[in-house]
Amino acid sequence: MPFSSEHIAELNLLARFESPSSLAGIKVHSNQADPETVAAAERLYRKGLITQKDGGYLTSQGCEALEHSQKLQGILSSEQTNRLEL
Repeated sequence: MPFSSEHIAELNLLARFESPSSLAGIKVHSNQADPETVAAAERLYRKGLITQKDGGYLTSQGCEALEHSQKLQGILSSEQTNRLEL
């Protein structure tokens, strides 16, 4: 199943958090942010990944999601020479 545009917006918003800790939060200003980012923040809040619908801090589940997204980004960004032949 491919990632939807909503999933990509959520991953991009998670990537704005500095680290997978509860020490640094973000604020999504609805009058300054694009509508996709505002909607992504609201979805992440409903899913229990952030503490407020306009950002806030990562929850423990949000920290885990950020760690996984960072690992995936690292894998996809690497230039591996060993490829599987499909």
